[in-house]
Amino acid sequence: MKLTRLLPFVSSAPPTVSVEIAADRVAAVSLGQDSKRGAVYLVVEPLPVGLVTPGLNETNIADVDKLAEVLGSVLSRLPGKPRRVSLAVPDCAAKVALVRLEQVPSRTGELEKLLHWRARKAAPFRSEDTQLAYVGGIQTESGGQEFVVTLMRRDVIEEYEAACTRAGVHAGIVDLSSFSLINAVLASGASDRGDWLLIHVASGYCSLAVVRERQLVLFRARVSNGIEELVDVVHQTRMYYEDRLAGVGFRKAFFLCDVEAVGAEKIRELRLTIEAGLRIPVEDIELSISCAAIGYSSDRPDLAIAPVGLLWRERDVLVGSG
Repeated sequence: MKLTRLLPFVSSAPPTVSVEIAADRVAAVSLGQDSKRGAVYLVVEPLPVGLVTPGLNETNIADVDKLAEVLGSVLSRLPGKPRRVSLAVPDCAAKVALVRLEQVPSRTGELEKLLHWRARKAAPFRSEDTQLAYVGGIQTESGGQEFVVTLMRRDVIEEYEAACTRAGVHAGIVDLSSFSLINAVLASGASDRGDWLLIHVASGYCSLAVVRERQLVLFRARVSNGIEELVDVVHQTRMYYEDRLAGVGFRKAFFLCDVEAVGAEKIRELRLTIEAGLRIPVEDIELSISCAAIGYSSDRPDLAIAPVGLLWRERDVLVGSG
C-alpha cells in the first residue's frame, strides 16, 4: 500500500536505507546488501531536547548542522555507504486531509489543482507555500473516489532535506511516520480484510488511523501531553468511525507507543484502558519478514518498524497487491 509521497522519487531503484527523524531520536535501517540476504540493521541515536520540534507552521529544526552531524554518525554505522535514503518525518509536521471527488479529472494537472483547492483550508499556511501529495483511496458508490491528501510547508520539507544533504545523502522519498507504520502492518499480512485501527504514540503527539480493505479512511494527528487526552482521542475516533464511517467494529487494533514519550510503567496501563474502550485486544506491530538474520544495534527493535515500513512502501514485491 503506497499511501503518499511528499517529494518525487526520481531514481530507477528504491533506496535500501531508510531514516526516521523524530523529536527525540534519529533511527536508520539498512537492508544490508553485503550481509545475509534480507538482514535488517538498525542504528538509533537520541537527539538533544529542542533540536527537532515538529510542527505544521513553524521551524522544525533548530540547528540543521547539528542534526546533520547526528544523522551522519548514524549512517556511518550502517553497512555500506548510502547515497540515497527514504525519510520518515513526524506526522505533526504535515496535515492530512481526505478529499472526496464525485468526478475525477482525467488529467493529472487538473486533478492536482482541484485537490489543492479542496484541501487548502485544512492547512494553516498559504497555498503558495504548500507542498502537496496525494494518493487515491476508496471508491464511492456513485463512481467517484476519495483521495488521501498530504500538505506540508515547502520550507519545512527543505529543512529535513537539508539535514540529509549535509549528512551526505539525498532524501529521495519523504513520508510520514504513521503512514510507514501502516505499510509495515500491511506488509506483514496481519490485517488484509475488514477495518482496523492504528494507535501511534510518539514524542509530543499521537496519531490514529483507520484502514478499511487496505485503504486509509480516517487519519488524525494530535499534539498530546497526557494519557487521559489520548484515551479521549481514541474514544472520539471510535465514535466517529461508528457514526460517520458506518463502522461495524474493528477487527484488530495495533499499538505502538514510544517508551520515552509515555514511560514504561504507563504503557501497560494505557494499553489496558484502550482495550477496555475498544473491546478488542490491542496488538503490537510485528516485523514479519523473510530473512536470515536481523541485526540491531539498539535494545528497541520497535524503532525499526517505521523505517522498514517505508522501505517496503516502494517494494511491491514485498508489500504485495492483494
